[in-house]
Amino acid sequence: MTRTFSLTAVILISLVQLSAAQAPMKWKIHDLNRPVPPVIDPGTSSTQDSAGRAPSDAVVLFDGKDLSRWVDSDGKPAKWRVEKGYMEVVAKSGNISSRDAFGDCLLHVEFAEPSPGEGESQERGNSGVFLMSLYEIQVLDSYHNKTYADGQASAVYGQYPPQVNAARPPAEWQSYDIIFHRPRFQDGKLTRPARVTVLHNGVLVQDNVELTGPTAHGERPPYKPGPDKLPLQLQDHGDPVRYRNIWVRELQEE
Repeated sequence: MTRTFSLTAVILISLVQLSAAQAPMKWKIHDLNRPVPPVIDPGTSSTQDSAGRAPSDAVVLFDGKDLSRWVDSDGKPAKWRVEKGYMEVVAKSGNISSRDAFGDCLLHVEFAEPSPGEGESQERGNSGVFLMSLYEIQVLDSYHNKTYADGQASAVYGQYPPQVNAARPPAEWQSYDIIFHRPRFQDGKLTRPARVTVLHNGVLVQDNVELTGPTAHGERPPYKPGPDKLPLQLQDHGDPVRYRNIWVRELQEE
């Protein structure tokens, strides 16, 4: 009796799954009534000499002119230095945060490491890009610089080393393109972890990895329910790392 019931249950579940997999889409194939994607200006790519132009539907957080869209930890105007189209970390001035808050997004950010490269391991060109102020993609001079794998450039700090080391030499402009999906909670419980994909200088280095929680040094904190959107953050780790051409495209919530 039990065996027959179990077999029947398995067959019913399989039929339901097959039905769901074969469920018709809302639109017919090649349906001319199906809405087409909005048209945008895709912008232009950067070169070593000049920053590119962001897509027309992006939120530009830094265009090389000022820090009006950034604040310090007290909510006051950011104190990093701006000149020649870039911002530069001012040691001991603290991390800076975007005035705007974001959840699911595509983030583009370019950075250049101090030249000549000085120091070793984590003491060489250290900074970081934090999604929702919680999840760090490491910024570091990883060009001929040995350090722990989950702390080098483009690592999800303390969790995932990059698939490859795509770092350029100090002083050369580098880029991160980060696709981030925030964690989901329901009734105070985690229903889906945060996920991130990272391209470093156009090379895929993080492929839709699931984060274990917020990133931290020497520990892995658990997830805690919070706002759906929080500011982006750039880290002051004491090194004069430069940033330029920072923009965000918000993604549709899944």
